[in-house]
Amino acid sequence: MDEFALIRRYFARLTPHRADVALGIGDDCALLQPTPGLQLAVTSDTLIAGRHFPEATAPADIGWKALAVNLSDLAAMGAEPRWFTLALSLPSPDAAWLEGFAGGLRELAQISGIALVGGDTTRGPLSITITAMGEVPPGQALRRDGARPGDRICVTGTLGDAALALRLLERPGLPPQLRQRLDRPTPRLAAGLGLRGLATAALDLSDGLAGDLGHILAASGVGAEIDLKTLPASAHFNGLAPVELRSELQLRGGDDYELCVCLPPEAVEEARQRLDVPLTEIGRITAEPGLRSVDTSGDKQNQEACGYRHF
Repeated sequence: MDEFALIRRYFARLTPHRADVALGIGDDCALLQPTPGLQLAVTSDTLIAGRHFPEATAPADIGWKALAVNLSDLAAMGAEPRWFTLALSLPSPDAAWLEGFAGGLRELAQISGIALVGGDTTRGPLSITITAMGEVPPGQALRRDGARPGDRICVTGTLGDAALALRLLERPGLPPQLRQRLDRPTPRLAAGLGLRGLATAALDLSDGLAGDLGHILAASGVGAEIDLKTLPASAHFNGLAPVELRSELQLRGGDDYELCVCLPPEAVEEARQRLDVPLTEIGRITAEPGLRSVDTSGDKQNQEACGYRHF
């Protein structure tokens, strides 16, 4: 099967046609019609086998996750998904693998309403690069540089499940709910839209809370204190994570793809009412630089604002 046959068979009609796609897959470029008056939000992520997902991961889960991590970036900016491109490198055109991969990709694309409009395929080590595009009204994008002293730091959902799943990957009886948090993260798209006009800063938690929150602190020129006992955890995490590793998994484990947001104190309750997922207050922004954590005894400890390293 050559490149063009592969594209026609698995990807040319992967997603339904959108009215804002004047020309999709099949030409040198896609022709898109952005909504007048809206800004374009563009993000791109590459996933490498053995680096960003275990090599034995099911093809459908790889397809889902490759799109999910990009949609999570759009969610963190408060953008609505519109279009994406796919660049796929794979060792051989394995029909069973491609069917599974395309199926997982299609499933999440249809849930989120995003359209595949182009890309590329080539032979090589397994690598997936997706560029996703969304739209947001001017002045309403959620950015990293607006946090202010006194803002409350909040996170959606729970933290640490994916990191724990990766740690226990070979353990018999790993709960499927934990494995799904690693393989099929949920982009918090509705939450991102609900935070427009409320959050002073936001990002998605891909590389761990400490490292990702550090990006907000650096961009905003502020510091933070987080209360370790308030970090939200699932029942499966509480039941399986070793006590001595819980803080480390939740602070630096990565792959949560939850949103971390800064909110004025008076906006926290309204944000909770708007969101379709639990929102937990875990700390506050300070004028004093640096990241500090408060443990269960009330002691403060300086934390290095770093998480997963790509190099």
